[in-house]
Amino acid sequence: MGEVIRRRVVVAGLVQGVYFRDTCRRAALAWHVTGWVRNRRDGAVEAVFEGADVDVERMLRWARHGPEDAVVKSVAVHEEEPEGLTGFMVLPTAQS
Repeated sequence: MGEVIRRRVVVAGLVQGVYFRDTCRRAALAWHVTGWVRNRRDGAVEAVFEGADVDVERMLRWARHGPEDAVVKSVAVHEEEPEGLTGFMVLPTAQS
């Protein structure tokens, strides 16, 4: 299965209004990755991916292009300690 890892990503570009969050949620569920995704007030999308290293790496590759209508300009990836999350949720827009 691989080591369990957690990554927080901030994806910038044309990533809101293109079904980024829902497509991300569906991909994460298909690839057995837990976590969450939400829009940010600055126009970016932020997500946390937690799971087996190979599955999280697959989500990171997906985030670099996103869904069909997205135009990803940059992806910042931050390592974090796994928290044992379950499921994958679309959260309300971040207030900061």
